[in-house]
Amino acid sequence: MKAKDFDKKFDQGKEDIIDDLDLSSLKRPNQTPRRVNVDFPEWMITSLDKEAARLGVTRQSIIKVWLAERLEHASNK
Repeated sequence: MKAKDFDKKFDQGKEDIIDDLDLSSLKRPNQTPRRVNVDFPEWMITSLDKEAARLGVTRQSIIKVWLAERLEHASNK
């Protein structure tokens, strides 16, 4: 499919274009995971675990989300 035809199909929004894309090599920029070790006091681990259980997510997930929110907030100042 030519780029012009693809753009037209996308712009019209009448057809799904996902089948026209090669997603096999798709990568998100700046998303390569790196391991980081952080020591937390026991009270903080307990609080994190309680909140994670309340939300139905893992401790790691809640830490990632909260850090991402804080970093986003700091970059918007």
